Amino acid sequence: MVFISPHKFLENRDGTLYIDGVSVVELTDKFDTPLYVLSENRIRENFRNLRDALLKHYDKIRIYYSAKANTSLAVLRILRDEGAYLDAVSPGEVFLALKAGFQPEKILFTGTSVRNDELDFLVRTNVVINIDSISQLKRLIKIHVPEILSVRVNPEIGAGHHEHVITAGRNSKFGICEADVAKAYEIAKEAGVKRFGIHMHIGSGILSVEPFILAAEKLLEIAHHVRRSLGIKFEFMDFGGGLGVPYRLGEKPLNLEEYSERMLGLFRSKIREYDLGEPFFCVEPGRYIVCDAGILLTRVNTIKITPFKKFIGVDAGFNLLVRPVMYGAYHHIIVANRLNQPEEEVYDVAGPLCESGDILARDRPFPGVYEGDLLAILNAGAYGFVMSSQYNSRPRCAEILVKDGRYSLIRERESLEDLLRGQRLPEWLEH
Repeated sequence: MVFISPHKFLENRDGTLYIDGVSVVELTDKFDTPLYVLSENRIRENFRNLRDALLKHYDKIRIYYSAKANTSLAVLRILRDEGAYLDAVSPGEVFLALKAGFQPEKILFTGTSVRNDELDFLVRTNVVINIDSISQLKRLIKIHVPEILSVRVNPEIGAGHHEHVITAGRNSKFGICEADVAKAYEIAKEAGVKRFGIHMHIGSGILSVEPFILAAEKLLEIAHHVRRSLGIKFEFMDFGGGLGVPYRLGEKPLNLEEYSERMLGLFRSKIREYDLGEPFFCVEPGRYIVCDAGILLTRVNTIKITPFKKFIGVDAGFNLLVRPVMYGAYHHIIVANRLNQPEEEVYDVAGPLCESGDILARDRPFPGVYEGDLLAILNAGAYGFVMSSQYNSRPRCAEILVKDGRYSLIRERESLEDLLRGQRLPEWLEH
């Protein structure tokens, strides 16, 4: 089957894959493999498509990019330039966002199990804090009473592509349950907080609009109760992220127009009915913006045929892309230098790690594959490099940004010497 990309920034030119006008063969000849490659144009396009869809229905919109999807400085700078706000879940993400040029007031920190020294860091950086528990709130106001504060609500409605990414519901560790939400706002108000937001996040990788609507109805009801009982007005209402993307060719994407129309239709109706004023409508996409903008290139080094299986052995494993192992996730994989060849054989794609689970794909049809061929793993821009490790003492790979036929190294490949960084021998072992 000849590969025809669903995206214009990925091209089949005479059987070779090009990304944003750059040959992947040229990139790997220069930078070696494994290699992450990101398309700047696609990142910008995804952000603008979402922004424009939302602005059709309401003019007070904030898009908080969920940094945990990809924290490369270049990606953060692109989205800062596009006017994005930023959702951070750790002090490290706040640090990187500030380095990329985000203003503190455009950063919303939403952490769980937050230490006191981390709260102190957040206070000193002056970002907006979204509290996750009564405990966190009480510890925060002992350190500092912020001018503005948000509360993460658990709407007890969760959804997502895997149980590990469902972030609301009765078994979730995230957010404050409905029975305690008003208490949290009361504590904050009595402590002297003047401005408020409200927030939820139900899960990740959702391709249906319905779960978002059900959870939004619940959040708006909770906001109404807080408004009525405490007189609090909300400066912003954050409905979280979770906007999914199709990983399989031909899979139906989230209907962005339906999402925008139904979510904002509900929002406009309820803020009038519940006397909630005109708060900002906020969302927190991460995967939706960067996922399909990235690919992972990996070289075939071994073809192994057993009586039971045919394996393509490559130089990237779950140390660089953990999603297939952690979530059972599917990533479409193509032979980037043989795009016009028909599929002939069924293979498993196996990484180099000393783990039986280091399989990136099972029972996939490919053309004839040879040692030295180049595979491209698609939809690797989100939760790819950012979840990578040095497991099996393998240095992490390089990262490239491409745009309109140009390319730039945005992260250097680690060396063996980098494996020693930060390590030291105790004096009694130095001999």
